[in-house]
Amino acid sequence: MKFISKLIFHILSNAVAILTAAYFVPGFIWNGNYLKLAVATVILTAINTFIKPIIKLFLGPFVILSLGLFTVIINALMLRLLDTISSELTIQGIMPLISATIIIGLVNIAFNIISKTIRK
Repeated sequence: MKFISKLIFHILSNAVAILTAAYFVPGFIWNGNYLKLAVATVILTAINTFIKPIIKLFLGPFVILSLGLFTVIINALMLRLLDTISSELTIQGIMPLISATIIIGLVNIAFNIISKTIRK
């Protein structure tokens, strides 16, 4: 039960993060409705759960050498993969991709802090 609640929380967090990035980042465009947003966030959560750890394992030396900054590039690659899979998401260039990656990361960090505070 704990796994399912964490999964639902991550899906909700990613949905808010995508909408926040679409609002604040020019060039990061979300054209779908809420049902398509739910599908895209499930896809993003699946990417982050299953594919991202494998990529981080192979690119671990770069993460270590860059003192963790390479994780932004890995997150950007995962977001670009979502852009490729989802037709409702459009990322127009590298700067919107990096900006959206940072905003999505910050929103997810904020949600994780809030969830840890609520669980205590």
